[in-house]
Amino acid sequence: MLYAVSGPSTRISYRRSRLDYHGIQRRRLVPARLRVSASMPDANGVKVEYTPWLFVGLGNPGNKYHGTRHNVGFEMIDRISQEEGILLNTIQSKALIGIGSIGEVPILLAKPQAYMNFSGESVGPLAAYYQVPLRHILVVYDEMNLPNGVLRLASKGGHGYHNGLKNVMGHLDGSREFPRLCIGIGNPPGSMDMKAYLLQKFSFEERKEIDAALEQGTGAVKNLVLNGFNHITTRFNLGQKYKYHKV
Repeated sequence: MLYAVSGPSTRISYRRSRLDYHGIQRRRLVPARLRVSASMPDANGVKVEYTPWLFVGLGNPGNKYHGTRHNVGFEMIDRISQEEGILLNTIQSKALIGIGSIGEVPILLAKPQAYMNFSGESVGPLAAYYQVPLRHILVVYDEMNLPNGVLRLASKGGHGYHNGLKNVMGHLDGSREFPRLCIGIGNPPGSMDMKAYLLQKFSFEERKEIDAALEQGTGAVKNLVLNGFNHITTRFNLGQKYKYHKV
């Protein structure tokens, strides 16, 4: 028996599990292959198929890490989930996932649950299962080399000594050819231990900057999905670079 969850342009089917040994039907849904069909034909009247996107936010699971600097990747996924009405309600490949769409384009949201340094254990299998090409895997993570609340959207790059990103690259055959959204958290003050800084929560002022950045990042991600890397992306990155520069 199939249970279909429909967005404006996607048809995503799940197999409903059989009765358990108590004779009670379980509600947990096990995802089947992602099937995509456009709701609108193109100019020639031909149905268009859209390549899905995989958005992965890096972070650590559990209340202990909620709201910390190292978990802003999770926060961006949560923000997109809220904005697009996509429920994160299924566990697959050691990740909490949700499936929906932005416009006509299907997207898969994922928050790996195997801790930051093992994030690739979710990304690699999910990308393979849903047949998502590298160019459509967007990884969102914290970046100390950017001021707090400053974003950067790039089409590719290295790991910059970020262990979570390094692990993701390792599970993508060492490739660096995938997009990433960096969320600036700034550097530790003085001689503060880096690990302690990453696992620290934001100050009141820093939190306001991060919340504004999450809102701005959601818009940038929507443009990326619908239009790819274009002049809007360039303008976005330039605006972020100088957002705190006073003339």
